[in-house]
Amino acid sequence: MGVAVTAALARSAALVASVAGAMMVALDGTLLLLAQPSLQRDLHATMAQVQWTGTGYLVAVAALLVVAGRLGDRYGHRRLLVAGVLGFGAASAGIAVAPTIGWVVGLRVVQGVFGALLQPATLALLRLRYPPERLAAPVAVRTGAIGIAGAAGPLLGGVLVAHLGWRSVFVLNVPVAVGIAAVGFAVRVPAQHRRATRADPGGALLLAAVLALGVYTLVGVPAHGWSGPTTLLGALGTAVGGAALLAHERRAAAPIVPRTVAVSRPVVAAIGLLLATAGGLFGALFVATFCLQDVLGLDPLRAGLRVLPLTVLMVLGAPLSSLALRRYGPRRVATTGVVLVVLALAGLARFAPAGDGVAVGLTCALLGAGFAAVLVTATGTVVGDAPAGYAGVVGGLKQTAMNVGPTVGIAVAASALQAGRPAGAALPATAATPALLALAGIAAAGLYPALRLPAIRPRAGRQEDTWRRTTSSAS
Repeated sequence: MGVAVTAALARSAALVASVAGAMMVALDGTLLLLAQPSLQRDLHATMAQVQWTGTGYLVAVAALLVVAGRLGDRYGHRRLLVAGVLGFGAASAGIAVAPTIGWVVGLRVVQGVFGALLQPATLALLRLRYPPERLAAPVAVRTGAIGIAGAAGPLLGGVLVAHLGWRSVFVLNVPVAVGIAAVGFAVRVPAQHRRATRADPGGALLLAAVLALGVYTLVGVPAHGWSGPTTLLGALGTAVGGAALLAHERRAAAPIVPRTVAVSRPVVAAIGLLLATAGGLFGALFVATFCLQDVLGLDPLRAGLRVLPLTVLMVLGAPLSSLALRRYGPRRVATTGVVLVVLALAGLARFAPAGDGVAVGLTCALLGAGFAAVLVTATGTVVGDAPAGYAGVVGGLKQTAMNVGPTVGIAVAASALQAGRPAGAALPATAATPALLALAGIAAAGLYPALRLPAIRPRAGRQEDTWRRTTSSAS
């Protein structure tokens, strides 16, 4: 009985740390968006400087997620979680007292570095404390919590900025970070799950450089266009760096992405699925914001209420997706989720330009339900199909997909909105239709990886045996 209670407490601590860490990161991004106008006025910053408060963070976190996951596999995910959350909180405290916009941008980059340490660890701790066949429920809880954070962010941020100023949104992170670190110290992880492999600093630097340049290039597409010199040079540099990385990884004794992970069909399929559907979803949110506020003239609160059903169905859909996953298997649930996302984006293409509140709400609900099914299935597959010793690196890959996918979707959406129109020209509501249809096409590309997922989840013992055989043959 004592052993069972101890194990249950260990699982609960891991779940609390995972959920709280994910919610803190999700809230931070939402709160920053609401704080930016006040921040710009207070620090007398230009719009380009304010945009770098988001871009600098995104580039840093996307570049380092996989590397951070690898470090966690080697040195322990609890250590990475505690270090990441305390560093994230310290950077937030620095931003709260920053005297100039330059300090804010620099500290946001630092915050991104620690955010990269934090995020893979929150997923890896679940894998280390829950067996694969029991991961669906905690993953669903985590997914629902992220949805709640997304819904609460605009309301909480509005209250904080209106009554306490933009600095208060960063002050909020400090006690939250200390609390998460305290829970993290209580998490106990079996030492035998660490991978005592050699470090590969060359691969880590190459991967970070390729991801940083790729994300930076995508973020700049709305300003420079797909055919602009900056975009073309960035794409060329990313391609050359990617080729160099592949060549290095083939020769490396301890590649940054282990060969057994790189050749895992479920993991690769789940990453591709997340890239496509996250691109469609976040691109659609970008278009919906433009259509509801800039074209139809709704204030942020009324616009938020129009898309609130997306968050509600994402929260409610997460546990239902977990149940469906156990009954119908990853392939069916993921395929159904992708179909729902595509249908919702096609529906938004028809209803959003007209501002039909009921129709927009219903299609947003469909979008939330579909994405919940995709996210629960893909996350459970990525983390659950990897052995415990690789939990960090696959968690880093998953989080990378969740950063790169939305960047691609927003770049495509912004380009489609501006297509054929002079820069700075007012955009009609009808411009949203081709943008949303393009995003539906991106999401539809997720059908192929969804169909590559296993029809049923392998039993835990057979799953681990398969990985061991793969690991041995790849070594």
